[in-house]
Amino acid sequence: MMGLIKRGIEPVDGMHRAGDAVMPLLARLVFAGVLLIYFWNSAGTKLDGLFTIDFGAYAQIFPKKFEAAGFDTSMMSTLDALIVYAAACGEYILPALIILGLFTRLASLGMIVFVIVQSLTDIYGHGIDAATIGAWFDRASNSLIADQRAFWMFLFIYLVFYGGGALSVDRLIAVKR
Repeated sequence: MMGLIKRGIEPVDGMHRAGDAVMPLLARLVFAGVLLIYFWNSAGTKLDGLFTIDFGAYAQIFPKKFEAAGFDTSMMSTLDALIVYAAACGEYILPALIILGLFTRLASLGMIVFVIVQSLTDIYGHGIDAATIGAWFDRASNSLIADQRAFWMFLFIYLVFYGGGALSVDRLIAVKR
């Protein structure tokens, strides 16, 4: 029996290989089913057309600064506008790349950064309450930040480590080289 295990003929080995092929695809499908429309809708609230930033985008991303500017978009800097535009584009492009399995690791890393910034903006910029933030290892499993976004992050971290999987554009590109 030890000889079979050393040669990789153990029955679980086939399941492991199948998991390597299926799990990244499943992670991308779960992302599509649970978060794709959330991020695309969020991006849609930031842009009014292809190159026009929506008034409310500044309130979403720079709530305190925009309030201090008297909710006057002309008081926001060019850098502020670029950040808002980049955030909206990121919410469109990064999820699309994950779904396609194109630059999956990089797109997932970008989503990790995005969710961290989004969470910090919610906590410090919008001042959400402690109950909404939640905490780990408590009996409630439905807090917006600590619980939900931990699952999001796990999904993205998984894709950073394992890539898009067998059924991805990444794999097609790698095979053609």
